[in-house]
Amino acid sequence: MSDVVLVAGAWLGAWAWDEVAAALRGAGHGVHPLTLTGLAEKRDTQPSGQQTHVRDVVDEVGRLGLRDVVLVGHSYAGVPVGQAAERIGERLRRVVFVDANVPVHGESFLSGWPSEHVRRALDDHGGSWPPPGPRDCAGQGLTDEQIARFLGGSTPHPGVTLTEPAVLSGSLGDLPATYVKCLLDGEEPMPAVAGLLRSERWERVELDTGHWPMFSQPRELARVLRAAAEGP
Repeated sequence: MSDVVLVAGAWLGAWAWDEVAAALRGAGHGVHPLTLTGLAEKRDTQPSGQQTHVRDVVDEVGRLGLRDVVLVGHSYAGVPVGQAAERIGERLRRVVFVDANVPVHGESFLSGWPSEHVRRALDDHGGSWPPPGPRDCAGQGLTDEQIARFLGGSTPHPGVTLTEPAVLSGSLGDLPATYVKCLLDGEEPMPAVAGLLRSERWERVELDTGHWPMFSQPRELARVLRAAAEGP
């Protein structure tokens, strides 16, 4: 069975994957949820930039001696996970982007989409991106209980990781990849993702839910990740 490394997006830590991880372990996979530097239980250790988060992922694979690895990046985490997928080389089985941004060489997480509100938030909050509020969760397929759990565990996201450019040595289109599009967050992916989906090594999977499927549809998301881990 494959080892699955799970990395959640902005404001979240390893805890966000609890239900997904339980389902994957029940299917026999090794599961390794990872909290990035500066978030959740690691919030008191600040990253020096986005490359800190790339190293978090690469170092976890090396520390655990993992092979046949499925790297999973949700939302913001698609940017460091995509770079880490390139760097772990033959250890990689597949990379899965869950409603995620993807790294573009020389560009930051804030490039390529309307992110001025994020830049203003960073300016207003001392360089941190504050967690969303209940209104931001509306229309994303979340119950009140799920929203409370999501917001209750969220911590401010270190802004320095959002503005540093990605570093790639090749094309992500050459990596085996699955892109999970959560339809309540918009049916079409960002242009950078759309271009990569033209690669024969990439596949698109759709979930009829919102941007945080680890809360709204954990069993369905686990099935998608199992397929990625168990497929050819």
